[in-house]
Amino acid sequence: MKITSVDTLVVDFYRTNLVIVRVSTDEGIVGLGEATLEGKERAVQGAVAELAEAVVGLDPTRISGTVHELARDWYWRGGPVIMTALSSLEMALWDISARDLGVPVSRLFGGPTRDRVRAYANGWFSGAVTPEDYAAAARRTVETGFRGLKWDPFENYDLTISTAQLDRVLAQVDAVRSAVGRHVELFVEGHGRFDVRHAVQIARELAPFEPVWFEEPCPPDNLDALADIRRASPVPIAAGERWFGRQGFAPALARQAVDFVQPDVTHAGGLAELAFISTLAATSYVGFAPHNPSGPLSTAATLQLGAVLPNFRYLEIMATDVPWRPRITSERLTLTEEGDVMVPAGVGLGIELDLEEMARHPFTPRPMRLFDDAVYDIRPPDERSFFNLGASE
Repeated sequence: MKITSVDTLVVDFYRTNLVIVRVSTDEGIVGLGEATLEGKERAVQGAVAELAEAVVGLDPTRISGTVHELARDWYWRGGPVIMTALSSLEMALWDISARDLGVPVSRLFGGPTRDRVRAYANGWFSGAVTPEDYAAAARRTVETGFRGLKWDPFENYDLTISTAQLDRVLAQVDAVRSAVGRHVELFVEGHGRFDVRHAVQIARELAPFEPVWFEEPCPPDNLDALADIRRASPVPIAAGERWFGRQGFAPALARQAVDFVQPDVTHAGGLAELAFISTLAATSYVGFAPHNPSGPLSTAATLQLGAVLPNFRYLEIMATDVPWRPRITSERLTLTEEGDVMVPAGVGLGIELDLEEMARHPFTPRPMRLFDDAVYDIRPPDERSFFNLGASE
């Protein structure tokens, strides 16, 4: 079998554009991957096109050697654009191999240890302004079956936070905790906003609300700062969505800088690299909770790992999405009454594309500005659930 082409398809997804990668072969098997990188879609498309020049004609089932050689030979190593392109290609190659064998990708990684994973919702809060708004949105989301909620309550704060600002944050967190009770898990996102002193102050104030973690409390490029925060924080610390490959995670684990690692299968090197990172994390008894706010292919790949990896703790997923999410692929996810997402059955990653429906939602520029309040407008007015709800088996 030989690779004959590598193509990208871009689909408007309201807050971003999905970048889907298709790797075609001379035996008619097509593998799929996701290269979504918010605000940098065209840069990733260019990187994928350069990878295509290197892999056309190669055996798509020779995954490890090909990925190693591509990473070795590409002079500019690491970073979000290159690693996202490489991750998407690797994802598609696993999809091809599993389709060729007629098995799920999880079989190629050792077979399942579970048939469902605990999920927490992101995006459930879109449009909320007051603490009462957040409380109402939290109740609605829990009523659909979710038993975990994540959000960033910090507006556009930059390194510091005033007493008045912190009071607003705590009022919001208090409203959500009061609305859903102690048995719903809360995850507080920082998006790398704070310096050490203010991150520690925030963590201490959050502790009474018992969040599962305080995520990315400081910018992702200062491991010393993160380790200092983790030592002083009474709340567990999570990080890793903006680290790339094992080189980003091994030092953090060695420094005991995190309680949970959050690699993204779309950015951190693909499925095999995430499996390697999970093993590194397991040696330090650190939880593995991949970042996954993206589209159907990213979710499908993450679920395949969730089926296999023993220390996989949480699946991040959007509570709702654009109305056309169920129409652009064959994705069909079940959210159980216990707040778990079932691992779908199927060959490969278990996803097929509807190319005609995708073409109805062409690329639309969606710049991502972390310190712009518009970053919270992440769900469209006509948002819809894309889950089969309420099943327990």
